[in-house]
Amino acid sequence: MPLYTPEERKRRDASPWTLVQGILAPLQFIVFLISLGLVLRYLATGEGAQAATISIVVKTLVLYLIMITGSIWEKVVFGRYLFAPAFFWEDVFSMLVLALHTAYLVALAFDLLSVRDLMWLALAAYATYVINATQFLLKLRAARLQQARESAAAPGGPAPIGQAETAL
Repeated sequence: MPLYTPEERKRRDASPWTLVQGILAPLQFIVFLISLGLVLRYLATGEGAQAATISIVVKTLVLYLIMITGSIWEKVVFGRYLFAPAFFWEDVFSMLVLALHTAYLVALAFDLLSVRDLMWLALAAYATYVINATQFLLKLRAARLQQARESAAAPGGPAPIGQAETAL
């Protein structure tokens, strides 16, 4: 079953939200890597709690931003804000990612956990983020391979050499 119908692909390609997602996804990954380093530094040395905490809050805010804009993108492309069949399981797992990041903010705001326990909660949230990001990367790769196959099968000949091989 194709990931996108021809109409959905046209809406995807025409939507400014596609570019927004394309910018926010790598930005979020960079913020994640920086924050992960700061969290691991704190857990290893006991130093840098404030920097790690700030980085986790920033990571969570970027996550909220990408989730909101991603929902808008999904509405434009698939006609629903969440749980479109093409991205159902990615969206389900995204809810877990959001829940853990939000639990971190709640625990931080209400002083429910020690700093060390907060960092472990952040690592749990980050582990789910990595799984979810992998889900989306695999979908992106599938979409590129689908498009390469369709281009090759289209009248006018095969896709340029290397197109399918260079897809994620």
